[in-house]
Amino acid sequence: MNKISKEIKVIAFDADDTLWINETYFRDAEHEFAKLLAKYETENKIDRELFRVEIKNLKNYGYGIKGFVLSMIECALEISNHQVHQKTIEEILNIGKDMLNKPIELLDGIEEVLRSLQGKYKLIVATKGDLLDQERKLENSNLLQYFHHVEVMSDKKESDYLKLLNHLDIKPSELLMIGNSLKSDVLPLVQIGASAIHVPFHTTWVHEEVTVDLSSKVKYCTISNIKEVLALF
Repeated sequence: MNKISKEIKVIAFDADDTLWINETYFRDAEHEFAKLLAKYETENKIDRELFRVEIKNLKNYGYGIKGFVLSMIECALEISNHQVHQKTIEEILNIGKDMLNKPIELLDGIEEVLRSLQGKYKLIVATKGDLLDQERKLENSNLLQYFHHVEVMSDKKESDYLKLLNHLDIKPSELLMIGNSLKSDVLPLVQIGASAIHVPFHTTWVHEEVTVDLSSKVKYCTISNIKEVLALF
């Protein structure tokens, strides 16, 4: 593996599935949602329809649990031809509340890495999602002490990262991003001249997947465990 550039001043960490477990809870929620609507459609069809509704609603709700719950309700109405029972809607709301109240489960090694890098670099969080929910998770994670800045972004495209660079008053070559999503945490950074490390999580939302052809056209580093980051400095 190549060593990290000596130009790096700021290291940005994604939050969900980089600092703590997140996507697993969405897969569990989707399964519970499909069970609630089993009398109307197969689980596979329900999953596909929910994904379609989620993507359609991203422009209105953004990323996060609250938008996910609203999409589940909309999907339930569509699949049932507006015949879904009020009790089922209540149970969908409870799925969302349960997700919001999940305990924070840090990924193995993340605090060791943050503790080691703190003071040597400016550490920040750069994540998508609902602002209130991400602030709550950061507070409950006991990791806030390690971060100089927290940026909850509406999206993670090249333009969004350029705004972040401007806010931090640094050049692209001075930023390193660490995250689990090639689409959101790696490829946009490489395209603007920043550095990125990919730490795959075992579960990835379909919307965050990229083709092999696309990911193979840019240079980035992939590690299997966050602790391997420390060997690169």
